[in-house]
Amino acid sequence: MAINFNKNSVWNLKQIPIENVRNDVVGLLIEGEAAVMAFQTVRDQLVFTNKRIISIDVQGLTGKRKSYGSMPYSKIQYFAIQTAGFAEIFPDTELFIMFNNGFTAEFEFKGNVDIGYIGRMISTYVL
Repeated sequence: MAINFNKNSVWNLKQIPIENVRNDVVGLLIEGEAAVMAFQTVRDQLVFTNKRIISIDVQGLTGKRKSYGSMPYSKIQYFAIQTAGFAEIFPDTELFIMFNNGFTAEFEFKGNVDIGYIGRMISTYVL
């Protein structure tokens, strides 16, 4: 599923090492900004920096065309997290974000993701 901020939901995000973030994302970062956590679907990526969330939507058969989206934490109006249940076979956590322009993003993370850390990071920049 494509990751962009024109759609409301992204599912099956799996955490990846920061080193695996696409090199072209580095060119988008401003002074003092650094990637903190990164996630991936089959080809697309979602990168949490210390200032914003960046989406990379890989398009086409060759994957050479990419669409980048950026939503700064300063534009978040509301967010909620949902933790995985006890002894789930396929544990997943969810993050719901409502931006002040009315857009709502919903992300589902697969595996053992520290959703509390993501919540604290967002809180640091929102509150």
